[in-house]
Amino acid sequence: MLAPVPVREIMQSPVETIAPDEPVRTAAVRLIEHDIGSLVVSENGSPVGIVTEVDLSRLLAEGGDPDIAVADVMSTPLVTIKADATVEAAADRLREHGIKRLPVVDDGQVTGIVTSTDLTAFLPHLVRTGRGDPPAEGRERQRVRVDTAYERDDWEFELLGQAGSIDVGDTVRFSKTLSAADVEAFAEASGDTNRLHLDDEYAADSRFGGRIAHGTLVVGVVSAALARLPGLIVYLSQDVSYLGPVPIGDRVTAECEVVETIGPNRFRLTTAVVTEDGDTVVDGEAVVLADEIPTQSGREK
Repeated sequence: MLAPVPVREIMQSPVETIAPDEPVRTAAVRLIEHDIGSLVVSENGSPVGIVTEVDLSRLLAEGGDPDIAVADVMSTPLVTIKADATVEAAADRLREHGIKRLPVVDDGQVTGIVTSTDLTAFLPHLVRTGRGDPPAEGRERQRVRVDTAYERDDWEFELLGQAGSIDVGDTVRFSKTLSAADVEAFAEASGDTNRLHLDDEYAADSRFGGRIAHGTLVVGVVSAALARLPGLIVYLSQDVSYLGPVPIGDRVTAECEVVETIGPNRFRLTTAVVTEDGDTVVDGEAVVLADEIPTQSGREK
């Protein structure tokens, strides 16, 4: 099943707090006692800052007084997030502010805390390096592919790169509609006959309000895009996060960008699937091997 994961489902709770006028020494003892990396600083029941083990280590390394008040070393203003926000939104906030811990606050009260470590279990792409450089001059847009066994009129394909080779910055896109026939054929082929994908009445009462495509079927559109890179493309690995459902009948586009050459004819790519509305429903990365195209003996040239 695919659904945006809310922060409340992965946050740590309850949260240890400390008053701003408590000495730093007390904060250090609390961190050790509870085997945690931070304390939310709370004043009159409201969160006002956060103090971490890094803050305390920096204080001692600089010869500071461990009996000064926590308020003198805490980080403020406090960056927070709501419990019903998605883990993707939490990840964006951590990246935006360059922090590793995000208190969860609702109605002025701290209800939990989520860390970058918590998020990587759901969003492995948080630990990846960034995308490649902008495409260089000389790249061409290609919309004709001769190496696939067949194409359909309602499929769309675009490769931005140099003909016959793969390089950092190249991008490939592939679009198709995920029809009811696609979903039913995938269920038969894979054996995944979850009624959420096949039974309208059953799916209507689910959190999605209707049937949705299999997550693996959606990721299959990424495979279709990669197959249209130059050469005989062999999948070596795929890392994926599911960010949202795809209702049956929706058109999706896989977008893949080459971001690194990691060996002879081996490439790392960022991969995503987006809807017609521009919502990203799958995010990930892949590593592929680009072999030479086999000799096409017996085929018409």
